[in-house]
Amino acid sequence: MAINLQKGQRINLKKENGSTLQNVCVGVNWGAIEKKGWLGGVSKEAVDLDASCILYDENKNVLDIIYFGKLNSSDGAVKHSGDDLTGDLSGDDGLDNEVITLDFSRLNQNVNHVAFVLNSYKGQDFGTIPFASIRIYEGTPKNVSEVFATYNITKGDNFSGHVAMALGVFYKKNGEWKFNALGEPTRDRKLEQTVETIRQNFL
Repeated sequence: MAINLQKGQRINLKKENGSTLQNVCVGVNWGAIEKKGWLGGVSKEAVDLDASCILYDENKNVLDIIYFGKLNSSDGAVKHSGDDLTGDLSGDDGLDNEVITLDFSRLNQNVNHVAFVLNSYKGQDFGTIPFASIRIYEGTPKNVSEVFATYNITKGDNFSGHVAMALGVFYKKNGEWKFNALGEPTRDRKLEQTVETIRQNFL
């Protein structure tokens, strides 16, 4: 059974059978904005959110950034599915709009933190987005084998008024990888700013 993560919750990557996750997918799903017309009709406004992944060493130095403009990490351990420009226009289809896959066995040995962030490319307020969630699972971007954990990222009281968010961080402790569900909106407007916010506040 998948873990329903709460903000600030920390978990290890051990499954119910005792084995440890080695290959994970982090999927982000979100909906388009509903707009009511003059005559009572409803239209949908596309939402372009960007999921990105930042690799840091133990001294919090940035080693690599994976985003829509660089889909693969230099060590081949992290892969981005590509840019989704619209979100779910017809309601929640249960599928992820963007997926970042992570193979812990291929990570550069100097990587100590793997952070996931979300930025609104056009500056659309998170508070206007009807739903958004992340999930950690085994499988591929197109085939979910087993969901390990889920996290609804639109239920925070301070979600509104922001266009960037720290989703969560995988971190290495005593040789084992763990996950910290952050779900923290930030005041950043650009990915470069969010990278620095993560380094200063969440590692």
